[in-house]
Amino acid sequence: MQTDISVAPASRVELTLRALALGGLITLVFTAANVYLGLKVGLTFASSIPAAVISMAILRGFKTATIWENNIVQTVASAAGTLSSVIFVLPGLVIVGWWTGFPFWESFGICAIGGILGVMYSVPLRRALVTNSDLPYPEGVAAAEVLEVGAGEHAADAAAENALGLRALVVSSIASAAVQLGVALRLLQSSFAGYVRIGPAITGMGFNLSLALVGAGHLIGLTVGMAILGGLFIAWGILIPVITAMHPMPGAIGDIANTVRSTDVRFIGAGVIGAAGIWTLFKLISPIISGVRSSLRASAARGRGDTLDITEQDIPFNIVVLVSTACLVPIAILLYAFLAGGVLQSMIVPLILASLAYIVVAGLFVAAVTGYMAGLIGSSNSPVSGMAILTVVGVSLLLLLIAKADPATTPALIAYALFVTAIVLNVATISNDNLQDLKTGQIVGATPWKQQVALVVGVIFGAVVIPPVLVVLNAAYGFGGKGLAAPQAVLISTLAKGVISLNAPWNLIGIGVGIGAIVIAIDEIGRITGRYRFPPLAVGLGVYLPPETTSPAVIGAIFGALYNRWVSRGPNPDAARRLGVLIACGLIVGESLWGVFYAGVIVAAQRGWMHVADPSNPFAVVGDNFGAIANVLAIVAFVAVPVVLYRWVATRARAL
Repeated sequence: MQTDISVAPASRVELTLRALALGGLITLVFTAANVYLGLKVGLTFASSIPAAVISMAILRGFKTATIWENNIVQTVASAAGTLSSVIFVLPGLVIVGWWTGFPFWESFGICAIGGILGVMYSVPLRRALVTNSDLPYPEGVAAAEVLEVGAGEHAADAAAENALGLRALVVSSIASAAVQLGVALRLLQSSFAGYVRIGPAITGMGFNLSLALVGAGHLIGLTVGMAILGGLFIAWGILIPVITAMHPMPGAIGDIANTVRSTDVRFIGAGVIGAAGIWTLFKLISPIISGVRSSLRASAARGRGDTLDITEQDIPFNIVVLVSTACLVPIAILLYAFLAGGVLQSMIVPLILASLAYIVVAGLFVAAVTGYMAGLIGSSNSPVSGMAILTVVGVSLLLLLIAKADPATTPALIAYALFVTAIVLNVATISNDNLQDLKTGQIVGATPWKQQVALVVGVIFGAVVIPPVLVVLNAAYGFGGKGLAAPQAVLISTLAKGVISLNAPWNLIGIGVGIGAIVIAIDEIGRITGRYRFPPLAVGLGVYLPPETTSPAVIGAIFGALYNRWVSRGPNPDAARRLGVLIACGLIVGESLWGVFYAGVIVAAQRGWMHVADPSNPFAVVGDNFGAIANVLAIVAFVAVPVVLYRWVATRARAL
């Protein structure tokens, strides 16, 4: 379906106050959901498609609503939700003990200013990686398809599918939240794990009862899911058995296996992720240069009074440069406030100047890499974690050149490295999402500069929501250890400590880089032959993350592939596939929002605002003696809920 973009710009209904307001309201839901999911399992999801469905359902009541206005709504909501990836770094300041909570204005400033800089960087990248590129942009294309269906010629059919899509999103959200209620009541077991000893070697496997991860698996697809499975095999089929056999340790086999994973294998996984990021950079140098040149030519043409096609009207390049430069002022203020009065006070000027230069250069680098990967495999799978790893290593080495670490300054340098990394990461994550949104806009004939303004608005909305959500989750669960795992924040904090303390596990990271090189070679051979792909980032995640968090995603990828294959043999296969995506999104949203709500209940119980026997499990109605039954019920729920939802929505799709 081709969208008619011949409507005169003056008569277009596109960038409206109601679109910005609706996008802001949707932001509250998806940003909170992404913060929780990212802290729990180290993955976030793109919210463009569910935001577009909600927008069309609401704006359908307005006669003047258009596909371009709906596109603005999903742009705002997805930008704000993507900004939540700052949780890959920001909790590190609590983990290392520098912060005890999340001061609002500092946290807001990191998110807002870094995000706006990311929007500016994405302007020239749009031409390099969207207009002049054949990258598939799976999520951007899917969101455009949803918008075009909603605005299609068959209005009645589109309205029926849109209504069913919203119902699917709500029903699957309720079902996912209900499963987590069962876990909170202790009627369902929350996780399973088993370990075995084979001679002197130890291995094992486990998974969480997380329908959110099943939904995430559906969204990432079978190729990425199998690559994660490959990473799991490398970690638990090769590395952990070999290490435990070579270095026997006393204790329970489960404790030994998880200790080896935590102290050795996850750094190998970090090396794999880092190698994938560096490889991507080399592939991007030429497109980035081409994109900047194209932006300069367009700006010059506009200056001469030439009329550009509506789909080529970006924010003018001189304004991009001006805003980008202006962003450095509040960033410098944030850095000064962080350093002032501390042990690094005497070096404050060189530290700030070096940090600003690093943010400008590293920000463009990570924006380009993550933007490219978003175009290749989707925003949800883009190597944000890998870029954070490279960024924190780079800034830590830079700080060591300026300030010699000693016992008095080392904690401050570690915290400052995390602070700078958080700003750079926001640049990366917003570029990661923006290009996906701009691809959607290109397909539906949207005006790029209006989308770019909407992206800035989305950044502000997200920056307002993230700090209070982090405060509640930290108070209820804590980060790392037995709380919310915050896997990337723990890893990045550990790397900052290792580099600045001069004891980073470079040998393990080097092994990971070697494995990454092999995986990259396999993936490139598959790309050239067209037979298979083996995304290196996904392999790295499989090595790095614990199996409890990755195995449900692998199962979800298999569920999603089987569902898509099944519905492809029936009527309305395209509609059924779109509705399956909304089921997956609902599974994520329901569990994540439950997690935020339950965190609030735990905080209330711990502060004595409600009286329960166990404040850490305020809803528990059964004890440990119910464990065997809870195990069976959990397995049944894990399989039955997705299957029932898939069958329900497929049956309804056939009747459209």
